[in-house]
Parts: sequence; structure tokens; C-alpha cells
Amino acid sequence: MRLILFGAPGVGKGVQGNLLKEKYNIPKISTGDILRDNIKNDTPEGKEAKEYMNSGKLVPDSLINSIVEKRLRNEDCKNGFILDGYPRTVPQAEFLIEVSNKMDRGIEKVISIEVEKDLIVKRLSSRRVCLSCGEVYNMLTDPPPENGVCRTCGEKKIIQRDDDKPETIEKRFEVYNKDTHPLKEFYNNKGLLVEVDGSGDINEIHKNIISLIE
Repeated sequence: MRLILFGAPGVGKGVQGNLLKEKYNIPKISTGDILRDNIKNDTPEGKEAKEYMNSGKLVPDSLINSIVEKRLRNEDCKNGFILDGYPRTVPQAEFLIEVSNKMDRGIEKVISIEVEKDLIVKRLSSRRVCLSCGEVYNMLTDPPPENGVCRTCGEKKIIQRDDDKPETIEKRFEVYNKDTHPLKEFYNNKGLLVEVDGSGDINEIHKNIISLIE
């Protein structure tokens, strides 16, 4: 099973990706995780990406594509994978289709998680993250402990990320609408796109996704 989770920031791609990962025992791959791993392991790609990031520049498509291609060639992707946050542009999507088909690991479905913008803004501005282990909380539905100590790692490092603050959320939407939203039409034309309502209960959304891909 080879899937792409698609949608605006805050629709729940990460949560659903983790549930699918557990159900099907296949890796969930995000460009953020790959970049961090390459930087941590001091690979040539990681060194190059770090230079761009440290200078405040976007990591170019060519480098992102190369890193993703290498990840998809790993043995753990043989039986499938879930892509979260990649591709983000039409050129990236065209590259992915070409290389995944060549390695006989072509994309089978693109799950577009649909949520109204007002609800997304509410979700994002309520999100909190543990700096130590990455555990995600939500002040509305799953708040962190009152003492501020992470229930997963025991550290007191729960924060609101800068890109989840109301003043930056609108900028994220501008970038998404300009660069990433056109992918919806691209994948629809390829016959790969299916839509699921992402505004309800997490487990219900998960069940609906399962019904679409099985």
C-alpha cells in the first residue's frame, strides 16, 4: 500500500499517518523527519540541506527529491509507505511519479483530508508540542498536564510552535494555496485522488480512510 496524505496545514495528516502506519506496519515518511535524520547523521545531503536552512533559504526541490528517492529505496518501503508533507509542488509530484514507477513502487492513492479553514485555524492555534520528544497536545481536545510536564518523556518543555501562532497561520495558508493546493487537480487528473471529511472524530476519520483504500 503506497499512499500520499494530502491537505492544508492542520487537517490531521500526521495523526492519520501514524494510525495507518500502525495498522499496516509500513513506514510514514515526512520530509521534515528525513531532513532531520540526514542532518543528525551528517550525510552529504544533510550537510547541504543544513546550509540552506541555516541561511534561511528553502531547501530546493532537487535536494528534497534526492533525499526522498533514497528513502523510498530502503527495504522497509518494499511493502508500502505513507508520504506526509511530500510532494508540496507539482514539479515534486511529477518527479515522484516518475521515480516511484521506475522502482515499481508507484503511488496507489492520494488521500485528501478536507477541513474548513476556520476549524483548521482553531486547531493549529490550540496545538502544543513537547520540545524534548515531539509529543503533540491540543488545548481543546487533549491538553497537556496542568503541571506542564510531558506525559511521554517527563520533561517540562511543552510549547506553542511559532508556526502555530495565529499571526503566522495565515502565511502558511498563503504558501499552501500558492504552491501545494494545485496538486489536488494534478492528482485528480491522474485518477489517484480520493477525499475524506477530516472535521470529525479521529477514529471515525481513520475508519473512513480505511474504507477508501481497502
